[in-house]
Amino acid sequence: MSIPDLILVGGGLANTLIALRLVDAQPSLKVVLFEQESRIGGNHTWSFHGADVPDGSRGWLLPLAEHNWDSYAVRFPHCQRTLPGSYHSISSARLANVADERLGDRVRTGVGVKGVRPDSVVLDDGSRLEARSVIDGRGPSPSPHLDIRFQKFVGWIVELENQHTLQGPIIMDADIRQDDGYRFFYTLPFTPRILLIEDTRFSDGPDISNDEYGAEIARYADSQGWRIARRLRAEEGVLPITLGGDIEAFWDDADAPVARSGLRAALFHPATGYSLPNAVRLADQLALQRDWSAGAVFERTRKQSVALWQQTGFYRALNRMLFLAAEPDQRWRILERFYGLDAGLIARFYAGGSTIIDKLRILTGKPPVALSRAIDSVFRYRPPAVT
Repeated sequence: MSIPDLILVGGGLANTLIALRLVDAQPSLKVVLFEQESRIGGNHTWSFHGADVPDGSRGWLLPLAEHNWDSYAVRFPHCQRTLPGSYHSISSARLANVADERLGDRVRTGVGVKGVRPDSVVLDDGSRLEARSVIDGRGPSPSPHLDIRFQKFVGWIVELENQHTLQGPIIMDADIRQDDGYRFFYTLPFTPRILLIEDTRFSDGPDISNDEYGAEIARYADSQGWRIARRLRAEEGVLPITLGGDIEAFWDDADAPVARSGLRAALFHPATGYSLPNAVRLADQLALQRDWSAGAVFERTRKQSVALWQQTGFYRALNRMLFLAAEPDQRWRILERFYGLDAGLIARFYAGGSTIIDKLRILTGKPPVALSRAIDSVFRYRPPAVT
C-alpha cells in the first residue's frame, strides 16, 4: 500500500484550504488530513475583503463564502464612514460541509496527533504513519523569536426580536468606552434578524473573560436598539499582532524541519492577525508543487513565510506605534486618523500591498501620539532579547 504524498496535521482554515485546492489541482495526489475534533474548521467566522486575495483565487474561494456584501462601515468619535469594496465571510459550518462533500475519506476526524516529523506523524494511540511530506497547521505556537501583542475577541451570533437596519458590516465601531487597549465592536448582518456581534480588543495580553465580554455584547446590542431573543452560537479567538522579531530564527528553532501552514507558519497580516489571504496564497502555491518530498515542501512553506515577513516590515512599525507610543485608552485615535484616508489606500493596506505613496501618506502629518514616542517606537525599537 502506497504512503500518502502529503499528511496535513490539523483541520483548521489553512490546511482545509490546501486540501480543497489540491483535490482540484492535483486530483491524483494522495492527501490525508487529520483533525482531533469531530469536525474540521473549529468554531469560527473568517472574513475578508475581496481585494485581500489574488484575482485568480476568487473563483475557487468565493463559493465557500456564506455571506457577501458590497460595502462596510466604520465608526469613531469624530469619523463615521461607509467604504466601498466587497466583503465576505466563511463560517466553520460552511467550510466543514464543503470539505465533507469534496474531500470525503481524505479527512479523518477524531484523530489526535502527538508527534510530527517532516515525513511522518505519531498518533495519540502510538501508531506511526509515514508520508512523503507533512504540513503542520495546528495553530500558533509561542516563539521567543517573535515579539507579539494580541487581537482578541468574543463574538455572539444572535437572533433578534426586532429587525436591525444595517445595510452592511460595521467592521469597527470604536465610538465606545475604551478598555484593555484599543477596543471596538464588529458586527456582521447575516439576515434581517441574525447578527454576529464581537467585542474586539487590541491588547497587550491574551486573557479573555467570557462573562465580561458577553455582558458587554448584550449591553452594546441594547445601545443599538437590538433586542436579543436568543444566542445561537458563541465564538472566541486570540490572534497574533507582531511588533518585530527574527523570522529566520523562528523557523530554525525547531526539532526538525517540518513544513507549516497558517498561524503556525507566521502566515498572517502583521497588523490584523488575519491569516485567510495568506492561507489562500499558500494553497495556490502548493497547487503548483510537483516535488512532494519533505524537504521541498518545507522549503516552500518557509520561503513563503520569510518572504511575507520581509515584505511587511512597515506594518510592524505601525504596530509599534500603536502599542508602544500610544496610551492604551488613546490607541483609537491612530485608527480614526487612518480611516479618514483614501479608500484605495485603506484597501491596499488590508491587502498587504501598500505603495510607497501610501506609506508616506500614513506617516505624514502630526501623529496622534507624542512625536518623540512615535519616533522611538518606529525607528529605535529593539526586539526583546532571546534568553
